[in-house]
Amino acid sequence: MNTSLSHLLRVALAAAGLCLLTPALAQEVDLEALNLVEAADRVRFPAEGFEVGVHITSKTGTRDPEEREYLVRSKGNENTLVITTAPASEKGQVMLMRDRDLWIYMPRLSQPVRLPLAQRLTGQVANGDLARANFTGDYNARRVREEVIDRKTYVVLELTGIDGTVTYHRVLYWVEKGTSRPYKAEFYAVSGRLLKTCLYRNYKSVNGVTRPTQLVMTDAVKRGDESVMDYGDIRLRELPDKMFTKDYLKKLD
Repeated sequence: MNTSLSHLLRVALAAAGLCLLTPALAQEVDLEALNLVEAADRVRFPAEGFEVGVHITSKTGTRDPEEREYLVRSKGNENTLVITTAPASEKGQVMLMRDRDLWIYMPRLSQPVRLPLAQRLTGQVANGDLARANFTGDYNARRVREEVIDRKTYVVLELTGIDGTVTYHRVLYWVEKGTSRPYKAEFYAVSGRLLKTCLYRNYKSVNGVTRPTQLVMTDAVKRGDESVMDYGDIRLRELPDKMFTKDYLKKLD
């Protein structure tokens, strides 16, 4: 059974369980919205194991742009490695995500250190933006409205975190109707304050699927502060489960 089908079955079972509880809780499950979130995730990344290089350029105030490079290895929604490849001063640092537990290994430390997904990694990019980029499984979703932008129709979804461990408390997510291609996301704090926006750009054919290869994340308060995430070619890979363990981190190249 493939990953996508398994997830759909889990969602259906969860909805059935809520229906047995109370009508009010059952109304909170919007299967159409959840399915659209998963379809958008599959546009961004394959369900199979893969690796991809990510180059991040961050601009903050009048300072010179800061550049970082990472190699991301991901298997399903639950397991991800983020390996720092540049700058040289941080090369060898590895973040490991299992479920929603995030750890970082640094060569100078004997043991991995636990990190929150919401912690800033660089510029406008949080740890979870790289280590847990998919929304499926972390957020409840409901359809809010439709919007027409540049003659394209987008479904606007409201995503709310299933608990306090997720990267963002609330997200508004624009997904193109008919293609499930993400267009924009707005990320909100618990207080309701808009933190930043993200645009999904430079769509190209990757592994037979048209995917966004650039994300532009802009601070909602500090004008001009932004991070541009450029994704290289996605390479499908068989990734063994043992790779996603704390004991294995020191063995990674």
